[in-house]
Amino acid sequence: MVSIATPFLHVHYTERWFSWPNIILTAPVPIAVAAVAALLLRSLANKWDHQPFFLSLALFALSYAGLGISMFPYIVPQSITIWQAASPENSQLFMLAGVAALIPLILGYTAWAYWVFRGKVRAGSGYH
Repeated sequence: MVSIATPFLHVHYTERWFSWPNIILTAPVPIAVAAVAALLLRSLANKWDHQPFFLSLALFALSYAGLGISMFPYIVPQSITIWQAASPENSQLFMLAGVAALIPLILGYTAWAYWVFRGKVRAGSGYH
């Protein structure tokens, strides 16, 4: 419902989504949202284990893609652009260095924790 309503919130959004050259680039997003939603409902009905998680992630990413298409380059609609809201370059480089150091550590620790606890729980066991 949000994907259907968003293009009609502002005239600028409607022009971006439905004007002729743009519609070729923007049409894949709502088509992909409908396809992923249908696959998500089917995977939930079939009680598949992993597919609903990844389809939910895809639906979440597509939602942000739709918002990005609608609002770009503004962060706060029609008032502050991405470049006006960005922090100074020195701050961004400092954060990049921190992220570059910490993300591999977090991913490594998480992978190690999953490796240590693999096979400890069997299907059907638990508090059901």
